[in-house]
Amino acid sequence: MNELEVVFWNWWVLALILLIIELLAPGFFFLWMAASGLVTGLLLWLMPALDIQLQVSIFSVLSVVAITVWKLYGKNHPTVTDHPLLNKRGQQYIGRVFSLYQPIENGEGKIKVDDSIWKVHGEDCDINTRVKVVAVRGTVFDVEKIRDA
Repeated sequence: MNELEVVFWNWWVLALILLIIELLAPGFFFLWMAASGLVTGLLLWLMPALDIQLQVSIFSVLSVVAITVWKLYGKNHPTVTDHPLLNKRGQQYIGRVFSLYQPIENGEGKIKVDDSIWKVHGEDCDINTRVKVVAVRGTVFDVEKIRDA
């Protein structure tokens, strides 16, 4: 009487709850757990004598395998986009040339990019010297002085 009786639709309700969580916190993590719950419920429907420990084991293994396969797939097949630097604002400026907004003194200065001021690191230069952005470290640009030919 103290033993918990789980029927197939309990797993399907869990799958539905996990799908709702996926909608609220997208990232495909809970989606694969929901699919595992759905498959576990299907197996229990086909084989009603499955023990609860075996059901939980099947759900756990399916969840771990599905999430791992998805992560590996995502790593090997990145999303192709025509704007790969859309959310990497600093990376968009690599290779561009700007005039210094404040001189570089002791390796630090500033440039004005559109309506933003960015810190820069590079060799000491006077104000209005033209510099090229060669790298980005967080919110700081590494720059090189443009040599007049």
